[in-house]
Amino acid sequence: MCTTFRSQFAAKGASVTHTALPLNRPVDPGLCDQGLYDPANEHDACGVGFVANIKGARSHIIIDQGLLILKNLAHRGAVGADPLASDGAGILIQIPDRFLREEMAAQGVQLPPVGQYGVGMVFLPQEPASRLACEYEIERAIKDEQQVLLGWRDVPRDNSGLGNRGKK
Repeated sequence: MCTTFRSQFAAKGASVTHTALPLNRPVDPGLCDQGLYDPANEHDACGVGFVANIKGARSHIIIDQGLLILKNLAHRGAVGADPLASDGAGILIQIPDRFLREEMAAQGVQLPPVGQYGVGMVFLPQEPASRLACEYEIERAIKDEQQVLLGWRDVPRDNSGLGNRGKK
């Protein structure tokens, strides 16, 4: 039977809900057989993980659980030919307002109240002319949407742990 179940590692208000078929079971031709679904294609697999506090409360436990999901999904391709480079799998968190407020204040930018601004994270070319061209297009798109660009922040990085492929 098709089931929806809650993961047992959900704790302190965070919950993980999966919709899945039970693992290690014989293929049942009548199992949720509908539309274009063919139970013969079923096999044990995993997908994405989702952890959230249903009430929107912030908690480091959610981050820990998100990182655990990533660790548990490493076997499904989150690591490419170079084990030191991934496919970009990661976690999405709430905007770290206090941190960004301090960072942008150092650039002379005062952020609007929480919930009144957004953050776009982009990977830009390292070559200066290409980078400027991309920044221009992003700024143009923001203006076209009648929004205001508040500023740019270069994210510090440490590439020492990357393999050769990741450094290219």
